Amino acid sequence: MHGSCTGTLQGGTIMHLDSLDRRILSLLQEDARLTNNELAERVNLSASQCSRRRQRLEDDGLIKGYRAVLDRDKAGYPLVNVISVTLATHNPDNARRFAQLVARLPEVQEAHALTGEMDYILKVVTPDLKALSEFVNEVLLPHESVQHVKTSIVLNTLKETTALPVEP
Repeated sequence: MHGSCTGTLQGGTIMHLDSLDRRILSLLQEDARLTNNELAERVNLSASQCSRRRQRLEDDGLIKGYRAVLDRDKAGYPLVNVISVTLATHNPDNARRFAQLVARLPEVQEAHALTGEMDYILKVVTPDLKALSEFVNEVLLPHESVQHVKTSIVLNTLKETTALPVEP
């Protein structure tokens, strides 16, 4: 189909997006507070057509939710840290225990399982170096699933986004 792209929905179903869907998604990624009328005007659709498309994108799970993006510095978390973690043993129970630990730690913004020499990489925000030290030494290292931790402090963020490239 000309002018379409695909995206993966929850459950593995592939959804075909036409140019209007992609424009709606792009605009909502820029400003999720757009009213249906504002969105319809920007994509040159009637309000009812735009509303149906938006609702379908939500129902199909492509739009997972809407949230406020907070200023990390103003919220008191200016220090961004990238922490690599190697597990003590490589078995499903240990991986599950580590996943449970990470899930309950609000300062962990991202956690990814990796291939290669380290098992996981975490993006962690802290108010200062003392809090980072406490996080590493009192939370991560003592945990039964963790063998080794390597911490890097982010000096400067060149790009940070959650937006996906939905427009060609």
